[in-house]
Amino acid sequence: MLPRALTIAGSDSGGGAGIQADLKTFAAAEVYGMSVLTSITAQNTVGVQGVFDLPPEFVARQIDSVLSDIGAQAIKTGMLSNAGIITAVAERLQVYRDIPLVVDPVMVAKSGDPLLDPAAVTTLIERLLPLATVVTPNLNEARTLTGLDISDVEGMQEAARRIRQMGAAHVVVKGGHLAGRAIDVLYDGMGFQTFEAERIDTPNTHGTGCTFASAIAAELAKGRDVRDAVAEAKAYLTEAIRYAEPIGHGHGPVHHFYSLYRDAEKQAVLEALSAAVKRLEGAAVGALIPEVQSNLGMGLSGARTPADVAAFPGRIVRLGRTVRTLAPPEFGASAHIAKIILTAIRHDPTRQAVMNIRYSDDILAACRALDLCIASFDRLQEPKDVKAREGSSLEWGTEQAILSAGAVPDIIYDLGDVGKEPMVRVIGTEPAAVVDTVLKIVERVRER
Repeated sequence: MLPRALTIAGSDSGGGAGIQADLKTFAAAEVYGMSVLTSITAQNTVGVQGVFDLPPEFVARQIDSVLSDIGAQAIKTGMLSNAGIITAVAERLQVYRDIPLVVDPVMVAKSGDPLLDPAAVTTLIERLLPLATVVTPNLNEARTLTGLDISDVEGMQEAARRIRQMGAAHVVVKGGHLAGRAIDVLYDGMGFQTFEAERIDTPNTHGTGCTFASAIAAELAKGRDVRDAVAEAKAYLTEAIRYAEPIGHGHGPVHHFYSLYRDAEKQAVLEALSAAVKRLEGAAVGALIPEVQSNLGMGLSGARTPADVAAFPGRIVRLGRTVRTLAPPEFGASAHIAKIILTAIRHDPTRQAVMNIRYSDDILAACRALDLCIASFDRLQEPKDVKAREGSSLEWGTEQAILSAGAVPDIIYDLGDVGKEPMVRVIGTEPAAVVDTVLKIVERVRER
């Protein structure tokens, strides 16, 4: 049966946090999501312009309506803006104590606008925290709950101890507001577990708290234990932040469906490479293929590792005047092509595709005749420490060529070295654009 999870929270009309973020997170985790609305906010990426609280009795009615029929394997609470709503939710959830409960003690929006009546904090501590399987305060919320001045991991651990004494079975204190790596601390009453991730420099962090708590709830609904659920939620949120798109004029939302979009982009890249190489196979470009053979590759947008770059296993080989591929394109198929593409993308995210071809004076002259932007690097100038690191030469050389040109050029060539064949690399925005350039080069060479 499809796992089911219920969120009890406020609505974010901007779509980045609250009920909307929770349901997106459930869907991304392949969990059926249900919702109980507690408040309606007029909200966007800049701030909260208004809040309308639903009557507590109607909040309770929604809970009974959903759980008496559909049921749930996990429940998550978010914005519970006043003592009346907290009390109503706690009373109803007493009836469903067998369902794991994740409490996100939402107090303030990303913009700094209050989302919890300060007078209701005591009600939250006394009525709701004792029901929690997991509670997920950020540093400001942990300070409010405990009165501690938290500035490091040790302070987070002490806060977790004190919050657990309030009745929660597990406490995750989130360290996103500390400097350095993003560290969260999980405490189960027996010991601590830390979860670390790189800190991503982006303003697009709206809804991170809601998303993290919902992701934990989704994993609990699928049967994971708390530790594994927190680890999975941390990994999911990190990538959702990494691939967040700029939306609005303030703190944009995280990208809840980055994985779905990424899979679609991967398929598009593979199709683009396949279509481009068919054009090469149908043209007489064999004279452009070097002794080490050629390859054509493309990276995903924002590619960071060779696994984000697709190329042809076995390369593109010369067959008389034509070329053939030995296998369809795959991600991670060429470390050499990946080094060039990843370096180019760091300087210009639109320059995602590369093909290497043979070097000759005629080929270089053809590139100049086509008025292409050309740059080069000298392998004899390669530092010894770079040369000693396996696979670093192409990254260094590409970097040098880009810096000398002041931008990512259309052509990067080198004259080789001992055991290194001279080479030309054709760079473009996509495989079709690279092949266009390659075909123009071969036509110009024939004219000479």
